[in-house]
Parts: sequence; structure tokens; C-alpha cells
Amino acid sequence: MPIDLSTQVAGVKLQSYLMNASGPQCTTFDELERIAHSNSTAIVTKSCTLLPREGNPEPRYQNLPLGAIQSMGLPNLGYQAYLEMIPALKAMNKPVVVSISGFSINDNIKMVSAFQKSAVDLIEVNFSCPNIPGKAQVAYDFEQTDQALAAITALGDKPIGIKLAPYFDMSHFTAVANIIKKYPVKFITCINSIGNTLVIDPYTEQPIIKPKGGFGGLCGDYVKPIGLANVRAFRELLGDEISIIGVGGIKSGIDAFEYLLAGADAVQIATCLEKEGPKCFARIEHELKAFMAAKGYTQLSDAKGKLKPM
Repeated sequence: MPIDLSTQVAGVKLQSYLMNASGPQCTTFDELERIAHSNSTAIVTKSCTLLPREGNPEPRYQNLPLGAIQSMGLPNLGYQAYLEMIPALKAMNKPVVVSISGFSINDNIKMVSAFQKSAVDLIEVNFSCPNIPGKAQVAYDFEQTDQALAAITALGDKPIGIKLAPYFDMSHFTAVANIIKKYPVKFITCINSIGNTLVIDPYTEQPIIKPKGGFGGLCGDYVKPIGLANVRAFRELLGDEISIIGVGGIKSGIDAFEYLLAGADAVQIATCLEKEGPKCFARIEHELKAFMAAKGYTQLSDAKGKLKPM
């Protein structure tokens, strides 16, 4: 039987449940073109800053048995370059999601204002980059989160969403949800990598990445239970009005299905994309369809948010 994986995020229709996450293999036009020609249902850009950045010193990314640790430092071409790419990306007939990551509210205001005037479909504002030395994550500063949302949601009609850091305390979920509900936030993306983790090589007696003394963002299988918990908690707190994109440790169709049960409207894939390349989307999509078919499900709504209590 045919399995319908179509969905929508913030009113933007998506042909499938899977897209790339801002991060790996989405910095240059050539990389974004490869995403466009894959089974990713949308084209998500690298998080951009006002000016181009080379990022942190190498080595800044290392694979681990169940994922990766990285401290990339937002290498990107600068927002003007992505602004200029939008028409060509839109011509590839997939929704385009621009990710922006300013170092201040004013940075974000400037970039959001510019992309509001473009043909981009969704604007994802990164409140959770854990890899900038000396900078607090906006997502962990609730007063700053409130101020930033007040500013950026008033700049135009294109759907605005925020990429959130992982939260661990139920009071934090509630506090963040209450701030989000005050503003016309159309979607949230959760989670970003878990910041300030440390992996040590006992043989060299050194950390395995160079920036920040070895502290970096943990990604992949290690973070999936936390990603699922964040999606589930926010789905319960925000209801169905705000779309949720799940991220964290998705490398199989069953992983994607677990995020569906937790309540995600779509999912983004990062570490698996880095390790496997854009062909991962077709494989994971095939596995998701096969798993749903085995359960007798024909569309996402058959399982979305329907995690069963024990």
C-alpha cells in the first residue's frame, strides 16, 4: 500500500518527513545543490552570520563510535551570499529554509529583515550555537530569549522559527514554552548538539578536538533520547499550534518513527548526513515507509504524537 509521508511545517507543505539540518554539507552552493537533488524534502542552509567566517581551528570535528563531537565555530559565507543564492535554490522546486545565527539581537534583526524580503520559505533563527567562545547561548538566557523573540517576530510575515538548545529540567521546558507562546513563533527545531562535552584520547592524553580546550557539541546516537524528550515535552506544552522539527541521532527509519511518535512534524538529519552523504535521505525514507507499512500505517497522522503510556 502507498505510504504518504507528506507533512507541513508552519503552513509550508513538505513532500516528505526528512530534511537536512543546518550544519554539515550545506555551506556552499554546490553542497546545497546536492541536498536539493537528494530526497531531502527541503533545502536548509548553514547557519549564517553577518560576515563570512572561517570558523574554529582544526581539528574541530571528530567521528565517534555513536556520533561525533564538534566545535565548528559557524564557518559560513556570510548572510549576503545566502541571500543571493535564494532565487537559484528556489528554482530547484523545494522549500528553502534559511538558518541564521547572529551574535546579538541586532545581528539577528538585520538578517531576519533581509530574508523577510526574499523568496525564502522559512527562517530558522539559531538560539543555540554552543561553539562560540565567550558567548552565552540565547536559549539558556530566558530574558534574552524573550527580548530576541519580541524583536525578530515583528519584522515580517514569513514564518519564523527558533532552533533550541537541549533542555533537561521540566521547569525549563515550561519557562521556554511560556515565552514562545507570547509571540507568533511558527515552529521550533530541537535539539541542537549538547554543548560543552569533552572526549579525551587516553593514549595522547589530549582532547580529540582543538577549539575551547577540547569542549564541543556532542551529536548523533548519544543525543537521541534527549532530542526525543525535548520534542515530546514541547509538543505537550505547545499543543498543535506550533510546528516542531525533531533533530538528534536520526540514522534509520525507526529513529525517524520514534520522533513521529513523540510529536515531531518533520525531522532534520545532521550527523548521518555528515557520515553518509545526501544518499542517506532515500535510505531512511525507504526504511520509514517499510516500518509504517508493517504496522498498517499509511500516513504520518496515524502515529504522530501518539506515544502510548505504559
